[in-house]
Amino acid sequence: MHLKNTPSRYGAVAVALHWSVALTVIGLAILGLWMVDLTYYSPYYRSAPFWHKSIGITLAAVMVLRLFWRLMNPRPASLPNHQPWEKRLAALVHTLLYALLAVIVISGYLISTAKGQGVSVFGWFEIPAVLTDLPEQADRAGAVHYWVVISVLVLAGLHALGALKHHFIDRDDTLRRMLGMRPRGARQNP
Repeated sequence: MHLKNTPSRYGAVAVALHWSVALTVIGLAILGLWMVDLTYYSPYYRSAPFWHKSIGITLAAVMVLRLFWRLMNPRPASLPNHQPWEKRLAALVHTLLYALLAVIVISGYLISTAKGQGVSVFGWFEIPAVLTDLPEQADRAGAVHYWVVISVLVLAGLHALGALKHHFIDRDDTLRRMLGMRPRGARQNP
């Protein structure tokens, strides 16, 4: 597999970034939903938020890298069987996913810094609290964070269903390309 995208499929970097973001978002959502019910006496009361924040900030950096890679490395051409409405819908979903992930990161930052404390990233460095005086900052940012996470999970689920539709019903190479696989019927180079 090539590192960069080719006209017929995604390269190793795009595939790795796509799947690492997808799995990280799912893992953070599970961790986040679990940790909001922790009590002060739970052994994970402090460590779960620490890991959630650290991984979330790392995910934000990976998303910036992913956007940069996407801008510098053209995507494979659309498949001939893709309808114009499918192309527009796919572009809309991708744009929404990027935008909503940015909202999640910003709202998570606002929750974490509401009391004036910075966000430690794995204990390596701290992102300072620069905005702390908003009314009910933690509660409002928390509500936004929760509902946008739910929206991203729903949107990602629809995105996955679209890929499965292309794979099993249309029998095209949409999913195979994001898995870094050769198109159907392509010959292997010696």
